[in-house]
Amino acid sequence: MSLISRNNVFDIDRFFHDSWPQLVEPQAGTFFAPRVDIREADDHYEITAELPGVEKNDIHVHVKEGVLTLEAEASKEQKEEKEGKIIRQERRYGKYMRSFNLGADVNESDIKASFKDGVLSLQAPKVVEKVQERRRIEVA
Repeated sequence: MSLISRNNVFDIDRFFHDSWPQLVEPQAGTFFAPRVDIREADDHYEITAELPGVEKNDIHVHVKEGVLTLEAEASKEQKEEKEGKIIRQERRYGKYMRSFNLGADVNESDIKASFKDGVLSLQAPKVVEKVQERRRIEVA
């Protein structure tokens, strides 16, 4: 399979947050790597990414030099708390970013994206290889 998730320096955030959640709180302006599933079908690859709290207009997907990058931003609601205070906040707000090496067998120009219920779905069609036909050459 040539569709490989690129190593992302921002994944270290998940390591620290999952290991010591009471010590490390997400900071404004930090990047998060969204959780993804990658599936290979006969004619395409499918990537689904969780983007909770993100609006469709805040998602940007682009391809450059064989690298597919998805970026998104979830904004925190700015409302005043009149009764009580937040004791623990586990929902993430900020920027999401994830990149994938496409490889030579993906048709970059035909990648399609859709977004529904906080899940981004990308379909990356595989390049259709021409099967060489065997033909007989007459000997004169």
